[in-house]
Parts: sequence; structure tokens; C-alpha cells
Amino acid sequence: MGFGSYDESEQESQDYDQDLDENDGVATSENDHDGEVNFENGASNEELLDRLQEIKDN
Repeated sequence: MGFGSYDESEQESQDYDQDLDENDGVATSENDHDGEVNFENGASNEELLDRLQEIKDN
């Protein structure tokens, strides 16, 4: 088998289990969090925009 080639027989025989059960999912509500996040980056909007422009120029 060369670089980039594949066995087509593997592609044809892929079986997927599509019997999804209601209890198979993740209950996202069990990890609800109330709170607040604050951070200070120490740079002004002008400094951040200048840095963004430098990144784009490179």
C-alpha cells in the first residue's frame, strides 16, 4: 500500500450502532454553575488593536 492509499473493503463494511437510548446522553444541567469571571489583561483596547495589527502584518 502506498502513501495515501486505503483498503476500500474497510470503508464498505463500517457498521454503526444507531440504537440510541434516552439515558445514553450527558445531563448538562447536573453541572450548572452560577458565578462571575473577571480578569484584567493590563492592556488598553488601543494596545490590543495595535498588537492584532502586528500579528496580521506578519
